[in-house]
Amino acid sequence: MSNALPDRGEAYLQISGLWKAFGDFLALKDISLTIEEGEFVCFLGPSGCGKTTLLRAIAGLDLQTSGEIIQAKQDISILPPAERDFGIVFQSYALFPNLTIEKNIAFGLENAGLAKAAITARVTELLELVGLPDQGKKYPAQLSGGQQQRIALARAIAMSPGLLLLDEPLSALDAKVRVHLRHEVKDLQRKLGITTVMVTHDQEEALSMADRIVVMNHGVIEQIGSPTEIYREPETLFVADFIGEMNQIPAVTQVDADQDYNLVRIGDLAVRCSDHGFTAGQSVVAAIRPEDIIPHGPGARSEGAVDKIAEPDNAVNVQISEMEFLGSFWRTRLKAGNLGGAELIADFSINAVRRMDMAEGKDLVIEIPSKRLKIFENPVDTE
Repeated sequence: MSNALPDRGEAYLQISGLWKAFGDFLALKDISLTIEEGEFVCFLGPSGCGKTTLLRAIAGLDLQTSGEIIQAKQDISILPPAERDFGIVFQSYALFPNLTIEKNIAFGLENAGLAKAAITARVTELLELVGLPDQGKKYPAQLSGGQQQRIALARAIAMSPGLLLLDEPLSALDAKVRVHLRHEVKDLQRKLGITTVMVTHDQEEALSMADRIVVMNHGVIEQIGSPTEIYREPETLFVADFIGEMNQIPAVTQVDADQDYNLVRIGDLAVRCSDHGFTAGQSVVAAIRPEDIIPHGPGARSEGAVDKIAEPDNAVNVQISEMEFLGSFWRTRLKAGNLGGAELIADFSINAVRRMDMAEGKDLVIEIPSKRLKIFENPVDTE
């Protein structure tokens, strides 16, 4: 799989053949990607996948072992951090506790030798921009975590850098503040038009904020794409499993010469699936998201629906073994005897559950849409 991206516009940041070794440990392995000017890109992956190492290489805080980094058509591969054009926000805020909020924001401006009047005007502008116009005289300890992170953001963009780097900036905040602040950060990024790279292990954060997501694992890029592409069309089982909830069922590919669609056998059933490119008889993993499973049976259709409908695609008889109410939907666990005894997780709307009178222990017919049933190589076979 190639890590390189197609040319979609003006490249602002180009990373080519980047490797980073810590002794015998390879933290980054031949990373190549292109980021456009004004784009918001998230590096997403589990702890130890290399995402923070890649961010630090871009910043010059940890020089790569080999490879090239081009920013705004300038080779910055071996430049020290002070000579690179970026602002950075850390998880820990990193504000100076003995300085006022105004002084924290002004720190870089003062070091650059700007006139006092220009500094005052810029600090006032930035406090307004992050929604804290009256907090300038306070000290960091007098602000909430969310407010401190906004000040850290203001300090990072004070010098109008070409690149903004965010190293898990919201992970130290509580859930409600985090959700609120991620919208503010995205709105601010759009308003400024600043090229932004954010590291996160929070998939929801990446899906809601990024223009594109770079999914990393064990020092390599698994997939690059828009949030919709990453979620709906995962290219590997790792991406499918890491992003959102995913049912995974052992299966074996089979070929029916009389049919023009793909088949896999799961338990006693041959089910249709998306194009997969495997040969017949291969051990694979069939995967489908809980929200893609469709309930059928009495009450499954709204009133006024056409009476004559095609038999459901991949209809399977199941029994509801468990139901969990999650506010906007019900998460159900379904036992499918003829799918080799597989247990499936399905998310059904409140209306569907009410219409069909679903309850634990009841039987149900579900549809597994063939276009949403993805087929991946069985990792057991590659070990």
